Amino acid sequence: MKLSAELRSFQDRLGHKFSRPELLAQAVTHASMSSANRDDNQRLEFLGDRVLGLVMSEALLALDKGATEGQLAPRFNALVRKETCADVARQIDLGAVLRLGRSEMLSGGRRKQALLGDGIEAVIAAVYLDAGFDVAKALILTLWGDRVHDVEDDARDAKTALQEWAQARGLPPPSYTEVSRSGPDHAPVFTIAAALETGESEQATAGSKRQAEQAAAGNLLAKLEKVQ
Repeated sequence: MKLSAELRSFQDRLGHKFSRPELLAQAVTHASMSSANRDDNQRLEFLGDRVLGLVMSEALLALDKGATEGQLAPRFNALVRKETCADVARQIDLGAVLRLGRSEMLSGGRRKQALLGDGIEAVIAAVYLDAGFDVAKALILTLWGDRVHDVEDDARDAKTALQEWAQARGLPPPSYTEVSRSGPDHAPVFTIAAALETGESEQATAGSKRQAEQAAAGNLLAKLEKVQ
């Protein structure tokens, strides 16, 4: 199979030249483009998620030999969560080569966090099947780069940290309320308010409820830390 110019360029950005280029073609094919003659990337995504998890588990154990399971788990989650995977995908402009159906194209699929995160997992699986675990491991560690070493700073998401802050002071968990929703159905924008029982609250706006909740929690945490 001969790769298109776009996929050859993507190979360069990725840092791996496929001996079985059909694996890369499958890895960038979304289910909206699948057909009887074209496999999508869902099975590869399933495998890539497991390969990524093993690599990150090994890396975290090697970096901190004294860490407990309770310390390792949030670090692991921070490294493999969809937001991190999508950031890595953007780093190598995976969105530019995703093969999407018309509906996904029209709804901005090349920028969607879920599609990018799933896509990079599929690419990881393709590399693993093409060249083995050691090559896939080296590629993952290169792409994730300093994220692995700096993960302690990002190990707890803002919502978890805010809940722990509240619990430590005998307060119930914070509440999250949708203040507004705007934009078209295919690209909504949410404004969410995070609030404590004591009355403190902050808002944030993002392209998904989850992102807006995280941002609102982060804003409220920053506010609380300033007044301590």
